[in-house]
Parts: sequence; structure tokens; C-alpha cells
Amino acid sequence: MLLFVGLGNPGRPYAGNRHNIGFMAIEAIARAHSFPVARSKYQALTTEGTIGLERVILMQPQTYMNDSGRAVAEAARFHKIPLDNIVVFHDELDLPPSKLRVKKGGGNAGHNGLRSITAHMGNDYRRVRLGIGHPGDKSLVHGFVLNDFGRGEMDWVNTLCDAIAKNAPLLVTSDDAGFQNRIHLAMDAAGFKDPKLPGET
Repeated sequence: MLLFVGLGNPGRPYAGNRHNIGFMAIEAIARAHSFPVARSKYQALTTEGTIGLERVILMQPQTYMNDSGRAVAEAARFHKIPLDNIVVFHDELDLPPSKLRVKKGGGNAGHNGLRSITAHMGNDYRRVRLGIGHPGDKSLVHGFVLNDFGRGEMDWVNTLCDAIAKNAPLLVTSDDAGFQNRIHLAMDAAGFKDPKLPGET
């Protein structure tokens, strides 16, 4: 069994925030693979289904970002899921908008959701880093990630989430490089080679 975790903050006010792109990815996977409606379990919204030949739990922690690790640890302990089988989808300031990278372990780059998971679980889980760009000044980061994607950004956001969902079977088989390459090809084919942040020219 695998555990796919999307990071975000619960509640309608946060639903469209850049910080919630992990939630958006999980919702796209659930739709594409016909998972049941998510229920409250393990301090999270969870649903369980099949991707490829494997059982997968999809999770959106409801503990708020800074405490995401409590929900992940509870589900992983109950199902005895090893770190290699935990995949965390999260926003990444250090990647340009629409870009994606997959890695195992590494630093948390100031991301409080990752920091919380690492504190509860250790560091060697897999991360799908979803680029949202950087506002250019560290003092602007908080407001940037907690603001909604602009209308002009939603085309690439939806295309990225749909591509993630379509190619999720590659993550299930641990073909992380193949998954990453497929996403890049999909985004380039859709014309999102270099989307701009709001206000950029």
C-alpha cells in the first residue's frame, strides 16, 4: 500500500491558495482514478482506491500545514506504510511556475508542512515539488503563498494537476524519473514552457 499526501490548509478560505496546490493534485488524482468520496480519518480527509495494481490512500491533512506530520504519521503507523511508499505533493517556491521535480529526502527549504512530516516520520519520504515561483523578496513569501492563484495562472495549474493524475501510475511503481519526464512533456505540449507570475511581463 502507498500513501499519497497533498499538503495544504483546510477550509474554503484557503482552497485556492498557492500553498494548497498539493491538495489540488490529490483531488485531481482522486477524480481521474474514480476514488470514493473522501472521509474524515487520521485527522485528515482520506480515500482509498487502486492506481495501477496497487492500493493507494489519498490524504489531505486537516491539521493545518504546520502540523501535517501528525496525520501522516497516524495513517502510516496504522497501515505499516514504509517511508519509500509515502509520496508528498507540495508547493515549491524555488521552482518556476508549472515546473515539477521529484526527489527523495533532502532539506525542507523552510516549508512547514515538510518540516512537520520530517519531525514525525524521518526524512526519507518521496516529495513531488510543484513549482509556484517566488515573489522575489523573502518578506513577501507569506502573503504570496496564502493568496489565491490568479485567474491567468489557473490554466497551467489545472493542466499540471491533470498531468499528475494521468501519470500517477508511474509514481506507484517508483518510476519517479519517468513520471517527471512525462509531466514536463505534457506541460511543454500544452504551451506552458515558461508561464509568468501575476504582474510579470
